[in-house]
Amino acid sequence: MRLETHAGDSLTSPRTDGDTVTPLAAAHVNTGDTAWLLAATALVLLMTPGLALFYGGMVRTKSVLNMLMMSFVSIALVTVVWLAAGYSLAFGDDIGGGLIGGLEHAGMAGLGPDSVQGTVPTLLFATFQLTFAIITAALVSGAIADRAKFGAWLVFVPVWALLVYVPVTHWVWGPGGWILNGLGALDFAGGLPVEITSGASGLALCLVLGPRLGFKKDAMRPHNLPMVMLGAGLLWFGWFGFNAGSALGANGLAAAAFLNTLAAGCTGLLGWLFVEQKRDGHPTTLGAASGAVAGLVAITPSCGSVSLLGALVVGLAAGVVCSYAVSWKFRLDYDDSLDVVGVHLVGGVIGTLLIGVFAVESMTGGAEGLLYGGGLAQLGRQLVAVVVVAAYAFGVTYGIGKLLDRTIGFRADADQEHTGLDLTVHAETAYDHGVLGHGAPVAHSVLPSAQKVKPQA
Repeated sequence: MRLETHAGDSLTSPRTDGDTVTPLAAAHVNTGDTAWLLAATALVLLMTPGLALFYGGMVRTKSVLNMLMMSFVSIALVTVVWLAAGYSLAFGDDIGGGLIGGLEHAGMAGLGPDSVQGTVPTLLFATFQLTFAIITAALVSGAIADRAKFGAWLVFVPVWALLVYVPVTHWVWGPGGWILNGLGALDFAGGLPVEITSGASGLALCLVLGPRLGFKKDAMRPHNLPMVMLGAGLLWFGWFGFNAGSALGANGLAAAAFLNTLAAGCTGLLGWLFVEQKRDGHPTTLGAASGAVAGLVAITPSCGSVSLLGALVVGLAAGVVCSYAVSWKFRLDYDDSLDVVGVHLVGGVIGTLLIGVFAVESMTGGAEGLLYGGGLAQLGRQLVAVVVVAAYAFGVTYGIGKLLDRTIGFRADADQEHTGLDLTVHAETAYDHGVLGHGAPVAHSVLPSAQKVKPQA
């Protein structure tokens, strides 16, 4: 994600129309860049409802609504935290060591409509970044599906956002952040703060909560594969805003990132299906959806650094490797319910490391990967960033999870888990085909008594 102002980009200038004065700051706003980033922000926000459908279709019928709620409530919780302090800590001026920003913009102080970041309004840039924070928190929920207390999730999300997501974002993209400015590692659209952070955090939480009842014994198949495919499609659609929007302008770099995103999603899908056909004898719809997501995850950090050929290879590598990685949980005995570790952590590592192999100067403006004459230096930088971010996210998340589990309890009790969180927590069911309830308990029915079904004589 590049924050820069290009000479000649201004499409407006200070002017006076009667009593209306256009501020000098408006002269630096490129209306084309702003229009594109407005659209990209909406696309990324749509990814969280898409993720809710993707995750909701993958769980069993008794916890569908709970899964949807964990994503939707993340939108509200992260937004409040981001506006209060998150944005300032992530993108405020560094207060030492490249570790965290200051609080000069707490409550969005000093960021009026005339404030400009690069060639777009600062408020729009802050909102775009907010949508990244939202979906990253929501991603973590997939690792603990079917067994987490909703109340504990409400506490976990804002604490996690401030202690994990915000610092890593400052390291990677913030002014003076040590990963970009000190180490020199590259991450165009979020392999480190989004994919690796969510994957490592998901691993930590599934270890804190332990496995679901019946893990490795009962069949826990996705209950609605059309919902999974719809969710994957919405994610793919929104990912163009995620990656191409990270160019922060309507320009050639955005176009290259857009095409790289499409290409990697396609090869990720094909790579996963190839493995399924060879290993299992049949390609599946779940495999197609998961493969596309794996390719998109991997290209996220690298879409602004690699050529089209590199993007094809990155996506293919992620599709193949992640298709094997999702089964590691059965051998290593950690219950990553919806494969957050196998897809987002592993895919994020692949995409971030392969920048050190396939980066081209025409995309990065300087850094080159191993295959293009850059030697091992960039690969080494990428490796250090991956290890530090993964270790930090895992360690802090594990600590937060343990603290919540020992105080308010993070794991739902056995009866709730057995019955299903939809009914026991939300007093609703996703698929109630009864005449009275329509998804709510019968006691809540509002049908007139005359319309109620009478028993047959």
